[in-house]
Amino acid sequence: MNADPLSSATSPPALTLTLDAEGGDRAPEEIVAGALLAASPALRILIVGRPSVVEPFLEGADTRHVELVPSTTVITSHMEPAHAVKTLSDSSIVVGARTVAEGRSLGFVSAGSTGAMVAAGILILKRESGVRRPAIVTTLPGDKGPVVLLDAGANADCRPEHLFEFGMLGAAFARSVLGVAEPRVGLLNIGEEEGKGNELARASFGLLKESGLAFVGNVEGRDILSGIADVVVTDGFTGNVTLKLLEGCAASLFGRMRAAASSSWRARVGGLLLRPALRGLRRDLDPEVYGGTYLLGVKGLVVICHGNSTRRAVANALLFGAEALRKGVLPAVAEEVSRLKERKGAGEEGPEIPAAG
Repeated sequence: MNADPLSSATSPPALTLTLDAEGGDRAPEEIVAGALLAASPALRILIVGRPSVVEPFLEGADTRHVELVPSTTVITSHMEPAHAVKTLSDSSIVVGARTVAEGRSLGFVSAGSTGAMVAAGILILKRESGVRRPAIVTTLPGDKGPVVLLDAGANADCRPEHLFEFGMLGAAFARSVLGVAEPRVGLLNIGEEEGKGNELARASFGLLKESGLAFVGNVEGRDILSGIADVVVTDGFTGNVTLKLLEGCAASLFGRMRAAASSSWRARVGGLLLRPALRGLRRDLDPEVYGGTYLLGVKGLVVICHGNSTRRAVANALLFGAEALRKGVLPAVAEEVSRLKERKGAGEEGPEIPAAG
């Protein structure tokens, strides 16, 4: 999963995915352009949005593999997510989620409000059996292999049992998707010792310790990519801050390296020699290579993109989603979570709609 999906030249069986044309900072122009870039005989795309807004960006384009699904309004990041999903039934996010629930599409991709996407996943697609809170899972390029981080932004406020469940979701993902036989699970905290952290961290430590998972204890922020754990769990607020900090550090580092490589003739020669290796490293650290992250724990594929996604990121998110469907990611994770739940005798509780950003 380390190659840029846009570089793939395979021709697998046709799939249909839905794209929210009006979600994101660069909508609709970049979003529609991303759809046109990804659409092919193997991938049909339903583009959801207001016709008067979206159609100008389809004029003159090859639309054989895209279809416009009309909506009348947009859920913005300033609205309360669950209330907006319940009341704005003809918004692009709600209409898009319904195409999946009704079987017209196999998955939904959006760079719009994360909170609204999570709420739509819970209210329209419904939760997988045994899942209290769906979580956003992202894969980071660790020093010794991929590191799964969750929750990366779906649940700003969590209880210990939610972090326990994230551990199971993450372990299931690492085993079924990344092929890790016995995923090591760590808890993101401010220190390694048991008893460190706030009330949530201390209580979660106890649950994870007794969970039956391969729990390795607390993981400090500096050690997330070191290989201490294959899965790192935290609440969505901390996870989202962590993810964006890592992305920002990577962008800043490469910017400084470019400046250093052009500071003298010797530096320019060295930069030319290092360029091939650095190009591969940059690809590993570039969030646009995948374009989005999975929302695990709902009945249907949901891919959440960065709010400032470019056309390349949107296209890769669509291809990333298609790859997940062809590899059977969601059924594999659901089966693994069910197995872990059975083994641990964990129960369920009533529906919850988390407040995500």
